[in-house]
Amino acid sequence: MKAPLIAVLSVGVAAAAPAVAISAKEPSSAQVGGPARSAVTDTQQPNGAAPNTPTANEDQFRHARLVKRYLKLRNRLNRLVAKRDGHRRPKVVRATTQAHWSEHKLRYRIREMRRQVRRARAHLRAGLTPAVQATLERIAACESHGNPRAIGGGGAFRGKYQFTYGTWSTVGGRGDPAGAPEREQDLRAAILLKRTGGSAWPVCA
Repeated sequence: MKAPLIAVLSVGVAAAAPAVAISAKEPSSAQVGGPARSAVTDTQQPNGAAPNTPTANEDQFRHARLVKRYLKLRNRLNRLVAKRDGHRRPKVVRATTQAHWSEHKLRYRIREMRRQVRRARAHLRAGLTPAVQATLERIAACESHGNPRAIGGGGAFRGKYQFTYGTWSTVGGRGDPAGAPEREQDLRAAILLKRTGGSAWPVCA
C-alpha cells in the first residue's frame, strides 16, 4: 500500500510545478491595469490643459474675417464717393497693410468706416456733389464768412448758412443750427439748396 501512495503523491507534485511556474511568469492584475491605465488617462487629459482654449487657427480666421469686413466697407465707401463726385471708376482696395493690423485697430477702423458710409449716403441723398459744395461755400462766405457759430439778425439767423429755426427744422435739423456740427450744417444747406434752388439766400446765392 505504501508504494502506490508514494506514486500518487509524486504525480501531484509534478503537476503542480508547471502551474506555479506559469503563474510566476504572468503579471499581476495591478501591474496590468495600473500603469497602462494611468498612461492612457495622462494622454487623453494632459495636466494643465485648459478646455475650449482658442487655437492659433481660430485667431487667424477671426483676423481674416475682420480684414474682409473692413475691405468690404472701404470699397462700398469708395463706390458711394465715386457716384457722388461723378467718378466713373471707384478705387478698389485690397488687403495689403490691413493684413498686418491688430484686431483692435481693425475693429476701430470698421466703426469709423461705417460712420463714413452713412455720411456718404446722406450726402448722396442731399445731392452734395463737388459743384454743390462749391456753391455752398460761396453762400457761407457771404452769409457768415464761413463761421459755423455765427449769429446775426439779433439772434434770428444762426450758423454757417444763417438758418432760422423754422427753416432749419424743415430740412431735418434739430436744436440750434449754430450748435450743430459743421458737416451737418453743410448737409442741411445742400437739402435746402436742392429744394429751393438758392432762393433761401436771395442776396448770397
